[in-house]
Amino acid sequence: MIRQDGVRVKVPASTANLGPGFDTLGMALSLYFYIEMKPAESTVFHLHGQDMAGLPEDKSNLVYTVAQMVFAEAGVALPELEISMYSDIPLTRGLGSSASAIVGALFAANLLIGSPFDRGKLFDMATAIEHHPDNVGASLFGGLITAIWDGSHAEYLRIDPPADLDVLVAIPDFQLSTSKAREALPTQISLSDAVYNVSHVSLLTAAFVANRLDLISSAMRDRIHHPYRAALVPGLSRILEEAAEHGALGAALSGAGPTVLALVDRRRQKEGELESFLLGVLKEQGIAAKTIWLKPCTSGAMELTMEKDVSFLENIKGEF
Repeated sequence: MIRQDGVRVKVPASTANLGPGFDTLGMALSLYFYIEMKPAESTVFHLHGQDMAGLPEDKSNLVYTVAQMVFAEAGVALPELEISMYSDIPLTRGLGSSASAIVGALFAANLLIGSPFDRGKLFDMATAIEHHPDNVGASLFGGLITAIWDGSHAEYLRIDPPADLDVLVAIPDFQLSTSKAREALPTQISLSDAVYNVSHVSLLTAAFVANRLDLISSAMRDRIHHPYRAALVPGLSRILEEAAEHGALGAALSGAGPTVLALVDRRRQKEGELESFLLGVLKEQGIAAKTIWLKPCTSGAMELTMEKDVSFLENIKGEF
């Protein structure tokens, strides 16, 4: 049954890898993407927010194309849509902007046609589009996600983030495409580097489960992608090595970058020192950046109440 009045959804941003968990670990963050989707006589888009500028406003838009995948899978014809979007997730910065759009489109389209698919099915569809389960899993389920993908089906385990965990991100003033970041990676790695990463991601996952924040600093170290992507974000190597000395539990490139992420125990009182360190290192390399304090988001994609006669922007304005 198609919901003629439409649906509104909210989807969190995400960070992936967290150091050694390449294409495996993800965590939802407190930045959000909002979508309203309605049946329409002809397709129209309403894009809000500075990061929406330049996105397609026709049927080539990612949200539209992904929604049509849901309809096709369900055997429903709904070719014309009115889609409103707002996002405070920076585009192509390593904070899961594409994953949140994919998840938001899948989730909204599924709701619009009466929810024929469960989240497990939506997760498989999202992973097939994104090609790895970490970002989409975090945005769909919230919290920390560890997942595997066999090419057709994704299995995951959701972990509640430690209660005292905060996240500081330094977002450089330039974009870095995932494809370019992946091109920097080698096609083969040594056995010793593989063992190094397996051991570190195992310890990191266990540290999250056991609330052992003291183990995070050493557990976040990586040999699979950080060494090869460091040249794409000048100053990254120094940040990874020295962030713990300035109040971080550990640091990593957020997803494919260029955003740099630091995990922090909120009971420590070195917030200003850590911000100054991150911004200072990047500035030394001629990189302007901004910092944002975030929290792990424990809720994933969720439906918002559609209040009668309340516009999309009015409905969500209390959210940001």
